Amino acid sequence: MTAQFKDFGLPDWLLKAVKDLGFVEPTPIQERVIPVIKKGKAVVGQSATGSGKTHAFLLPIFNMLTNENKVQAVITDPSRELANQTYQAAKQLNKFAPHPFTIHNYVGGTDKERQINQLHHHQPQLVIGTPGRIMDLIRSGSLDIHEAHQLVIDEADMTLDMGFLSQVDGIAARFAEQPQMMVFSATIPKGLRPFLKKYMENPVEEEIPPQTVINPNVENWLMSTKGRDKNQLIYSLLTMGEPFLALVFANTRERADELHHFLSEQGLKVALIHGGLPARERKKMMRQVRNLEYQYVVATDLAARGIDVKGISLVINDDIPQDLEYFVHRVGRTGRGKLAGTAITLYSPGEDDLISKLEERGIHFIPKTISHGRIVTTHDRNRRKHYRRRQQKLDPSVKGFIKKTKKKVKPGYKKRIKNKIKDEERAKIQQLQRHKQRKARRARQRQHRAERAAKLRGN
Repeated sequence: MTAQFKDFGLPDWLLKAVKDLGFVEPTPIQERVIPVIKKGKAVVGQSATGSGKTHAFLLPIFNMLTNENKVQAVITDPSRELANQTYQAAKQLNKFAPHPFTIHNYVGGTDKERQINQLHHHQPQLVIGTPGRIMDLIRSGSLDIHEAHQLVIDEADMTLDMGFLSQVDGIAARFAEQPQMMVFSATIPKGLRPFLKKYMENPVEEEIPPQTVINPNVENWLMSTKGRDKNQLIYSLLTMGEPFLALVFANTRERADELHHFLSEQGLKVALIHGGLPARERKKMMRQVRNLEYQYVVATDLAARGIDVKGISLVINDDIPQDLEYFVHRVGRTGRGKLAGTAITLYSPGEDDLISKLEERGIHFIPKTISHGRIVTTHDRNRRKHYRRRQQKLDPSVKGFIKKTKKKVKPGYKKRIKNKIKDEERAKIQQLQRHKQRKARRARQRQHRAERAAKLRGN
């Protein structure tokens, strides 16, 4: 029987908040970890992007918050966008609390002096933010977390990749007692294990394998850029089907800037999001994207997990990400909330190996091309390899026949080649059958001779 949110023993106001979100039943990660967190146990939760990890820790944390004027829980996120995403989710739950809690979001690029002044007057009950800013406020003596009893490290793999683990280590060391630590991530890399061992004794580890690598609501299209102007190709893809909201991912800031400039020159209103923009500008741009003031967004992987906007109908990978894990995070921006989505990956002939690695991870691509102003399904990129393999298996005489017949280039030559190949295959089958018959006959003869010899010895 499928679990329900009411089965977790959550208060009525939290159940109302869940209902307001439109959640019908808990996701697998929520079903596994919410009861464990409520019991005060350390947790390592591993599941894919978009699997409901944020509410897997927010719901039990809110269930345990009290109205005491002290910091009770700290949640770290590796980027401002992710921290703001968690903060918005927390604010939604807080709206339904009988006595709303004080929640503060501390990220870089915001007014630190103002935050320090606020903290001298009042400490929040729930702290959310990036490791660097939280650590700055602790070092300044303004943020007091020594009585807090819960620490969440959200998107731990990204925290490690971006070099913030030492700052998270510093935050954990400021707790007076060992906190209930909750680590959530899409992957748990080896580099994270020493940290987990240092702060977590016998944690409950819950890994939810993805049912499919990519949301089944998303169609993955693969398109070669050979012989095409990539900028013009992206412009065509963006303007062909009038997407509700389209997100184009670039591997570098420089490439994102170049794409943004080109698309803007074509008359499109395009948002630009990457780590090189001033914090205020980036925050403003993210807000405008959420408010659907833009139809097109160009971003780097910084936004792959940070943009959580309903209605993204199209994702375009300008290039394959250097870290293949980000491919899933990029494509995961579309097809959310049971809506259909399309992800188009552009690749050059030299990137066949990367495409093959993605296919090995269970990602199925549909080959597409643009023909006469329409997107159509095309041939598999490996067709020549398959054809060469088939040719290598052909008898040399058949290969010679094919070459001669092609040189003549007369009507019906393809049919004659096919018939010749069929004749060869038929001859091989007949030869194999004759070989089996001869082998069986020899075996019977040997058995007959052995029986005669046995009779003679008996006489």
